[in-house]
Amino acid sequence: MDRFDIGLIGIAVTFLLVLLRTPIGIALATTSFVGLWALTNINAAFGMLKAVPYQFIANWSFSAVPMFLLMGFVASQTGLTTGLFRMMRVLLYRVPGGLACSSVGACALFAAASGSSVATAAGMGRIAIPEMRKAGYAYSLSAGCVAASGTLGSLIPPSVILVIYGVFTQAPIGQLFIAGFIPGLLTAVAYIAMIMVVVKINPSMAPSTRIELAEGEFWDAVRESWPLPVLVIGVIGGIYAGIMTPTEAGAVGAALACIIALTRRTLTLKQMLSALKETALGTSSLFVIAMGASMFTTFMGLAGLPAAISDNIKALGTDPLTLILVIALMYITLGMFIDSLGIMLLTLPILIPLLDAADINMIWFGILVVKLLEIGLISPPFGLNCFVIHSLLRGAASLPTIFKGALMFLAMDVLVLVAMIIWPEIALWLPSQMK
Repeated sequence: MDRFDIGLIGIAVTFLLVLLRTPIGIALATTSFVGLWALTNINAAFGMLKAVPYQFIANWSFSAVPMFLLMGFVASQTGLTTGLFRMMRVLLYRVPGGLACSSVGACALFAAASGSSVATAAGMGRIAIPEMRKAGYAYSLSAGCVAASGTLGSLIPPSVILVIYGVFTQAPIGQLFIAGFIPGLLTAVAYIAMIMVVVKINPSMAPSTRIELAEGEFWDAVRESWPLPVLVIGVIGGIYAGIMTPTEAGAVGAALACIIALTRRTLTLKQMLSALKETALGTSSLFVIAMGASMFTTFMGLAGLPAAISDNIKALGTDPLTLILVIALMYITLGMFIDSLGIMLLTLPILIPLLDAADINMIWFGILVVKLLEIGLISPPFGLNCFVIHSLLRGAASLPTIFKGALMFLAMDVLVLVAMIIWPEIALWLPSQMK
């Protein structure tokens, strides 16, 4: 059996293990170890098992991951995000479907602190869905809206998944962060526009309610919600201005979240310990997957699979657009069954040589990948964000109802995705302006 066949068998076994619900990091590491053993010998396989994950995780840029996670957990647990929905509600109460539109805006702001799609959906779902239901909104709109808007957590900076993508592809993480800003904002605007159109067509989904603002309510909402915008401006502004690297910005963001919470007297020792515990658990799970992916990359390289596939693609004369469309179809399909980070780290070792050969900009592709992963998070049958919302509602709304609502927003995701393919400047213009 030659190296190429061993590589193909390794990919097939890995996908089989993942479909059998084996944790993605374990599946990648196990297949890679056995594959390296078959390609070399048992001693070399053990040597790579010790060396490769350490060399990958020791990358200094990875230290941004626990810092941004800590920032998000501190902001969430100390109430720095609680005023977001109220603030957006005050700003958007006059538009059709105002509460749903407010949920989108609040999720976009929450995403800038959490860096995680699932955390954004769970955090805002507890606040926004009860308010929408109280106003008579249909479950398909209220639950689907938060499930879809939660996906902004992967795109709007700072995004943990973009940090890992940047380390894996050696793309500048700061530029990746800034590149995600306009596509994230465009997605949020598209969601709001879609809500307004749907509510105009079918008013029963969001009954019109007269909301009168109490005197001074606007300024009360501003006072309650100011911490998060300050936090986001401090972190993203520092990266954009060239004052801080993403790693430094993560540390500054975590420290700034703690300082703001202390000044508001909402940070207790119990909350700090809880945030540290959640950060450690989140970082560990992400790093296990990343270490498995680093082993898989080494295995694929020794098997010669990426180079062989790249040569075949060149021989076929496939143009970049066709390649991107094939990759998009693959990501959307895999997104229905596998978690986002797992998909990305499972496929990048094979795709990177193809992208290099086609001379595709890796910053633009990174934002495209995240957008495709967002679509997977709300795609049936296993869209993770929809399951998160279903769990929050404790069965009050059925999964088909939540998926039905999320599919409306998925159509907007596809439109934004097409726009990014036609006009790459949507993602690339802002990074080109960085200092």
